[in-house]
Amino acid sequence: MRKGWLIGAVLTGLLAGCSSAPAPDYDQDSATATEASPVIGPRWNLLLLGTNERWDHANTPYFEAVRQGGELRLVGSNGCNRITGELHLESGNRFIVENLASTRMACPHGDDAQRVDAMLSGAYRYLIDHDRLVLFGRDSRVLGGFRRAN
Repeated sequence: MRKGWLIGAVLTGLLAGCSSAPAPDYDQDSATATEASPVIGPRWNLLLLGTNERWDHANTPYFEAVRQGGELRLVGSNGCNRITGELHLESGNRFIVENLASTRMACPHGDDAQRVDAMLSGAYRYLIDHDRLVLFGRDSRVLGGFRRAN
């Protein structure tokens, strides 16, 4: 009986750590987190949509986190259109894209390109493991994964 209680307490603690939080405030701690983030700089090529769906079209979606005019921007491609938006990298591995915009070219796989936009716009946290970057939604669900370009 004691063992079951202990396991329940540990699981409760783990789940509490995964709970969503209110929208972050952009403050000085955020600026420090942004400066040190390994997301900034390299190009990130899409590896997976969701947990296991590979991109099977000719143009691979990608993004880069770059500084433009004192702001951090996300620039790249959704596999069809060029994309750009405001990027906020917060402490706690927060990853927030605001005002994502894209060109409006007609592509045979436009629905998949829109899914890439939705993934980036819906991202809330990230995790980097070696050359892989995984994006999570507010509900801690995996939205997709990227690989650092060489």
